Amino acid sequence: MADRPTATHQDIRYEPDERPPLALSIGLGFQYAILAVAGIVLTPVMMIRIAGGSEVYLSWAVFAALVISGTTTIIQSVRVGRIGAGYILLMGSSGAFIAVCVAALEQGGPGLMASLIVIASLFQFALATKLSLFRRIFTPTVAGTVLMLIPVTIGPLVLGKLTDVPASASPAAAPVTAGVTLVVTLVMALHNSGTWRLWAPVIGIGAGSAVGGLVFGIYETGRISEAAWVGLPATAWPGLDLSFGPAFWALLPAFVLVTLIGALDTIGDTIAIQRVSWRRPRAVDFRSIQGALTADGLGNLLSGFAGTVPNATYTASISVAEITRVAARFVGVCVGVIFVVLAFLPKCVAAVVAIPGQVVAAYFIVLMAIFFVMGMRILFQDGLDYRKGVIVGLAFWIGSAFQLDWIFPEYFQGSWSELLRNGMTVGGFTVMFLTLLVELTGSRRQRLKTSLNVDAYPKVDAFLSGFAAHQGWNQEMTDRLRAVGEETLLVLIQQKEKGSTHAERRLLLIAHSDGEAADLEFIAAADETNIEDQMALLSERAVDTPVEEELSLRLLRHYATSVRHQQYHDTDVVTVRVEPTVS
Repeated sequence: MADRPTATHQDIRYEPDERPPLALSIGLGFQYAILAVAGIVLTPVMMIRIAGGSEVYLSWAVFAALVISGTTTIIQSVRVGRIGAGYILLMGSSGAFIAVCVAALEQGGPGLMASLIVIASLFQFALATKLSLFRRIFTPTVAGTVLMLIPVTIGPLVLGKLTDVPASASPAAAPVTAGVTLVVTLVMALHNSGTWRLWAPVIGIGAGSAVGGLVFGIYETGRISEAAWVGLPATAWPGLDLSFGPAFWALLPAFVLVTLIGALDTIGDTIAIQRVSWRRPRAVDFRSIQGALTADGLGNLLSGFAGTVPNATYTASISVAEITRVAARFVGVCVGVIFVVLAFLPKCVAAVVAIPGQVVAAYFIVLMAIFFVMGMRILFQDGLDYRKGVIVGLAFWIGSAFQLDWIFPEYFQGSWSELLRNGMTVGGFTVMFLTLLVELTGSRRQRLKTSLNVDAYPKVDAFLSGFAAHQGWNQEMTDRLRAVGEETLLVLIQQKEKGSTHAERRLLLIAHSDGEAADLEFIAAADETNIEDQMALLSERAVDTPVEEELSLRLLRHYATSVRHQQYHDTDVVTVRVEPTVS
């Protein structure tokens, strides 16, 4: 059968294409904004204060971060051409860039930092455009592992906020405030449905903030009273440093590395948001991932030109959608508009930032728990065999060990120490390295290039027959392999005849043995129809599929062990696994 998600989300209230009532959309928009605005604002604040920047530049960087985060959040939601995921993906300041941005500010000032961010963003555009070439590196296995490592990476920062209270506060302030937030959120989310569940996070945060402010006095009202209601910061645009001196070339590799790590996070977030946004499970749309990466790159490019911290997708998008069961794009538009409006309302920003750290930390514990399970779900849905299990387990524990300084921390000092102490960075590169190692040390792949038409069948059949003979497989396995090749070729040809505008489509067939099993990759020009989704619909009676095409799909499902269809812009990759019959 097709290798597809088995979980269902029949209780999704609003899918991406549906539009909730305006009041509900705005309410959820504020819910997302409350969870994200502190990160958007505090990241440039931390960066500039550590580097000793001026208050004028700090105000400008915060303003620019809010405007860019709002704009790119809207683009992610609505998808402008090939830019944007088409899902609710919050964009905000990336804490992963703090270390390298501080180094750039100290060595060359805001102009150098801006130039490095702009150049590094170009690598993300290149990755988005040619993502299909990196499909064996940026796999669901990589994404799932990185998602599981996110709670490990940010856990110390989140849990550190639980005890961050003024010295004059009561000893009970931190545990009680955090406990109220956690309990109220869990009770509302676990024991309610419908509208009450939608508002569980907001009610939990509100309850915790009320207890912290009214009972213990740890809500920072002074920050709010000092801020203006409406205002613009003084212009402090740093410009670009185009001298390309030694400091630029010394820091560029680090900026590119952090940018690619952000891309890994974006890929994981986009896969996860697709999993929780539809009532009927769908195959992962890699065109949406390409759009998300492009929008993320656009955010980084704009951040560089503005002289503020680069963007990243925020994981809260997935967890809140999972809790609320609302995935409508219009909610993402509302969030983006709120971010932009907040940029012009300093007092409102101060009110959000003043929420006690214990409240934010308690709710993020819930979010991160959901996110960890989300990573596990992606791994199991992708098929976690022994080999992948070893890779994931090793990468996860290596990433965790580096994050927690368990592996000879005295040997990992200097300019790269911050990156090597990031569990997501180390774990992500570990799983990619091990995945590539397996690919390079496996059996040699055999290739066939031909035109995608009926005349290609004799070539494909002869190629697969020769491949099976080379492996020494019996007649039954050879016949299964040839049948899979025939039916997959027919499905691709039928798709071409239905709607492709290409007069001539080329086919690249790659055959690879995995023990007694065979993995086949059919790579052709892009088409709008996803074979995985078509096969998932075969069990339903109301299927608007021609009889001849349905027959090919049914035969393919019968002979193949699994079928995965990865659709990229201008490229289709259909991966079919064939295993021998167990007698």
